[in-house]
Amino acid sequence: MRIRCGYTIALDTFGPTPMTLLLNVRPERRSDLRSREVITFDPPLPARQFRDPFGNVATRILVPGGRITMSADFEIEDHGKPDEHVPEARQIPVQDLPDEALPFLMGSRYCDTDKLSQTAWNLFGSTTEGWPRVQAIVDYAHGRLRFDYMQADASRSAFDGHGHQVGVCRDFAHLAITLCRCMNIPARYATGYLGDIGVPRDPAPMDFSAWFEVYLDGPVGPRWYTFDARHNRPRIGRIVMAYGRDATDCAITTSFGQAPLAGFTVRTDEVDGTA
Repeated sequence: MRIRCGYTIALDTFGPTPMTLLLNVRPERRSDLRSREVITFDPPLPARQFRDPFGNVATRILVPGGRITMSADFEIEDHGKPDEHVPEARQIPVQDLPDEALPFLMGSRYCDTDKLSQTAWNLFGSTTEGWPRVQAIVDYAHGRLRFDYMQADASRSAFDGHGHQVGVCRDFAHLAITLCRCMNIPARYATGYLGDIGVPRDPAPMDFSAWFEVYLDGPVGPRWYTFDARHNRPRIGRIVMAYGRDATDCAITTSFGQAPLAGFTVRTDEVDGTA
């Protein structure tokens, strides 16, 4: 199937403002692009891309001041299958994990494992290791938090979300990631496009979405598997833009100076006749 993705983001600045952007799809999906994925800036300005420590495609710009609008519109091919369900995937002992998985066991800005460790072991210490334990954590986070777009809070950590029992998709992901890490399961944050494909259309405005992945040993060996604590069901058409320890590493825009949001739209739709 083919998916059309894009966005328009407008920010106001008040003088020269450096920014970094994570607005491109992950390098692993570049071969699936069916049209050019180019960030257009209005007014035009120079941009330079690089790979950040997590392998994400990052863009550096210097906004001279005033309003800057960035946009993209592209099509990408997708296998059209729901997220994998592999209940036999097993948990890997920490001593056998590859070095690159270890950072995703540790606490981070929004995943305060030190505050939730005892809670995690009390809740999930008797669950079956591996996929069943991760699913139990996802079920818990899904039921613990109430989604409310108007309750978004950029400073809310997993511990705060657990106590407030409300949040947006990033809060669901942070809570589930933190509980997984407390149980010695590597978990990483993911952000990207997730349209209403194969599910009833959500009347709320489209946004970028957040979910997470865990590192388990499945039938073809160790790899990352997708889970989604907000929706808690397999979904079709995830297009990953960035991976990281939490939302800090995956911020769509980071400005080094004031840059309040002036406009924001995201588009993610299946192209007719491509299924």
